[in-house]
Amino acid sequence: MKKTQANILVIDDQEDILFSVKMLLKKHFENIHTLNNPKNVIQLLANNTIDVVLLDMNYRIGFEDGKEGLYFLKEIKKLAPKTVVILMTAFGKVETAVEGLKSGAFDYILKPWDNDKLLDTIKKAVEESRKFKKKISQNDTVVNYFTGTSPIIKKAYELADKVAKTNANVLILGENGTGKFVLAHHIHLVSDRKTNPFIHVDLGSLNENIFESELFGYAKGAFTDAKIDTPGRFELAQNGTIFLDEIGNVPIHLQSKLLQVIQTKTVTRLGESKPRPLDVRIITATNLDLKQEVLEKNFREDLFYRINTMEIVLPPLRERFVDKIPLANFLLNKMKMKYEKEEVVFDEKALEQIEKHAWNGNIREMENRIERAIILCENNTIKMADLDLEIITTHEENYDELQLSDVEKIAIEKVLIKNEYNISKSAEELGLSRASLYRRIEKYNITTP
Repeated sequence: MKKTQANILVIDDQEDILFSVKMLLKKHFENIHTLNNPKNVIQLLANNTIDVVLLDMNYRIGFEDGKEGLYFLKEIKKLAPKTVVILMTAFGKVETAVEGLKSGAFDYILKPWDNDKLLDTIKKAVEESRKFKKKISQNDTVVNYFTGTSPIIKKAYELADKVAKTNANVLILGENGTGKFVLAHHIHLVSDRKTNPFIHVDLGSLNENIFESELFGYAKGAFTDAKIDTPGRFELAQNGTIFLDEIGNVPIHLQSKLLQVIQTKTVTRLGESKPRPLDVRIITATNLDLKQEVLEKNFREDLFYRINTMEIVLPPLRERFVDKIPLANFLLNKMKMKYEKEEVVFDEKALEQIEKHAWNGNIREMENRIERAIILCENNTIKMADLDLEIITTHEENYDELQLSDVEKIAIEKVLIKNEYNISKSAEELGLSRASLYRRIEKYNITTP
């Protein structure tokens, strides 16, 4: 029997499962990789092109909520968007697997699995991977991110192009959803480091307990689950770029550890004493006013000056009026490819509404609304009702009467009332983290039940 040419990666913390899956799959596919620690997937993906990942959803004894699996699913999709992911979960945990499908997984397999079902699912995933790569190759001349033509955004990207040619640390400021990740990746792609790794770390979602091990790595035996020597994110970014997103959310007691790495350009793994040299471009980003955070003693002044050799501010979408319609068309084309609905168009009323809407959630909000609309629309036409937007105008006279802080306060109050003061739902709709929303509620003295 001729084997299918494909690279398959199986991730599970149980060695017997890895062995049995490998024995089954190697009869049908050319290359089978296995990992017993999902944290090592970053390094493996940096060095190998993987078609399909078979990913277990739980890795710690006593924890069966699937959160680790969902976390690493999102990491894989960031690092290798062309890779197709299949989730493995125990019977009775289907709800979590369904959440994984919403986050980009191709399918899920229940443990214990049926061999024929497993093989069939992986074969379909390989076909999906090939189909997706073919689409990408057919469109590889198309820019996969949107910049715009408004003077304020052009100025930001011109500054980014200048600093990209240097090794200067860059701090990107802007509201959630304004495209900080895209700008950071752009700087990497136009720099001399473009052929080396670009490692994205969302510091806002990084638990304090694993902060050091994730960023700096650890030696075998450094703690209970440290079974092998493992590099951290800084080492994985060697000769490339590390993007530390939401740096304003790092607790003050951990900021000194980050500062030491940036100052010395070395990293010391947990359980080791010898520092390892680093050659890494550091880009950071936050939606907070770091100068104010420094004044309030929430952020170290010395760390602030280390990370912002060059500061680039990304404007909110409400200040980029001429970019709204071109951005909407760009996002529509992206969704048309994703959902294979090539004929979908906006009607005139929908475009008028897009132009008038305030877009307090910025690009992320627009992308969410357009994706929803392309799913719901009929007769290949997106109408006003499909977008489900409140008419919030952004005419200049409105902003003459109100400070931007007042506009933000009003927007937050509206969303809180709409969601009956549910913080999680409100934060998601606004494109903020829960912590960021709490800070704004306190900042604007918003009364909650």
